[in-house]
Amino acid sequence: MAGHVRQGRRYLPKLTATGLLHIGDWVRDDLPDLLWPALLLAHRNTGAARGFVLWQSAVQRDLEGLVEPRVLAECLDGRLTSLDRLIGVHPGADVTVKQRAEELDLLPVPVAGALATYPERPAAWLVDGELRPPGQDEIDLIAKAILDLVSDGHREAVVKCLQIWGAVQAGTFSSDTTTIELLKEYPNDLESRDQADMVVRASWGARKSAQLYEDAMRFEPTIKWAKVFWGVNSVTTRCARRRDVERTEGHASGSDDDARTSDESPPGGEHLQRVAMDLVASYVEALETAPSRLYDPEPQEVHAGLVSRVGQEVITVLEFPDLWSVERGSHVVRTLIEVRIYLEWMATQDPAIYRRFQEYGSGKAKLYARIMDEVPDEARIPGFGEAVEELDRLSHTDDVIDYRIVDTSDSFAGKSIRAMAEECGLLDLYRHAYYIASGVTHSEWWSVETHSMERCLNVLHRGHLIPTLSLSTGGNVPLAESWVNQLHALIRASLTILGTEQTAIAEAFAWLDGDTAPSA
Repeated sequence: MAGHVRQGRRYLPKLTATGLLHIGDWVRDDLPDLLWPALLLAHRNTGAARGFVLWQSAVQRDLEGLVEPRVLAECLDGRLTSLDRLIGVHPGADVTVKQRAEELDLLPVPVAGALATYPERPAAWLVDGELRPPGQDEIDLIAKAILDLVSDGHREAVVKCLQIWGAVQAGTFSSDTTTIELLKEYPNDLESRDQADMVVRASWGARKSAQLYEDAMRFEPTIKWAKVFWGVNSVTTRCARRRDVERTEGHASGSDDDARTSDESPPGGEHLQRVAMDLVASYVEALETAPSRLYDPEPQEVHAGLVSRVGQEVITVLEFPDLWSVERGSHVVRTLIEVRIYLEWMATQDPAIYRRFQEYGSGKAKLYARIMDEVPDEARIPGFGEAVEELDRLSHTDDVIDYRIVDTSDSFAGKSIRAMAEECGLLDLYRHAYYIASGVTHSEWWSVETHSMERCLNVLHRGHLIPTLSLSTGGNVPLAESWVNQLHALIRASLTILGTEQTAIAEAFAWLDGDTAPSA
């Protein structure tokens, strides 16, 4: 791990080791607050930003002498929460804010309609009308607004430049000569636009850090609204898988019936694979039909990933009756018990443990990539380089700033699985089953992510990870039944820990009322 700073059993990139690096997620935290300009630009393209600049100027003239220029500029930066801050400083300002916006046609029907679909939104007074569920037109516009900002660096910069334009008009903007010259003709000068875009995006993050330094609670309303925004999206729209988006004749990546059921299953075991598949599908259905926490999805991602990983293991093994034995199927037992202990133990910890679990796995992917890259060129087979690149990708660090920490502790928890089992009351399960079933993988996050999860393609869900429903290619009937029963118990435990809505669970598992239900 050359180039890293060692702290105990952890290896930190040099910049990360300083403690000064903070990796933010502006899409998660700030984009919902900038929903108004994002929607308008999606509806009318980037030229609509000029209307916002004119709106800033008009409102500043109306409130001149009533609100301090610096405060006024900061409250007209395009954020919905900033408008509420303005009302707090000067009650009655909402009248001129809304009037000027309507005069400049900044609240056309599609934009106002999309805003009106969100409850508890900041500056709710900006849009008239009762709260209602979004129609497909509103969903499409919101999705376009988000996709445009996350995929187009220029559009992102234009939205983030609103705070600069507001400060310039208020006479409170200051910067070095080079930056000022660069922004004078922005965004009309095409030759300098790319460079100006980068300056705007960088200064936006620096400005936000300065505001947090001045007031650590400055963006609490923004965070509160972001949680509402992503949570509402999880209820109003469903997850989208790649195979659903790309499903065409001859181009399907799989279906619920992809797994082959062996014709040689011993008597009494023919139905087991189908039951296991139905259990996993019902688990996914329960999660996806219940409200989700899209702002901080790590708990559900970890649960869904680990349960999906175990489900795939059980389903695959049930296809090959020769593996239905204590010796050949020991890895199934160990995986089931290991994941059960993981989830039960993490439920007793601070919720940050789920993010720690993911970061531990990402750090291990980085370590493995470094180790593999030591192999001499003459020993590398075709595809070796691609494998190293894939591990690098799964480390989720940055191409420019390497901030990924490599932790070589025995586990993500810093303690043995036996200690975890003891702390969450599963020591007997560990001793009676886990000891015997050894030699199986430890379900680190990088492996779970690449084999059992996929990105949700619904842009309204912030690209969170969801279980893949496609299986990789790849007899003691009572033993095989015990695996299915353990899988069912694990699924139920996961849903209970996550607090999944009971109605969604009942509907997803209604089929278990039949005679084929496993006895958990």
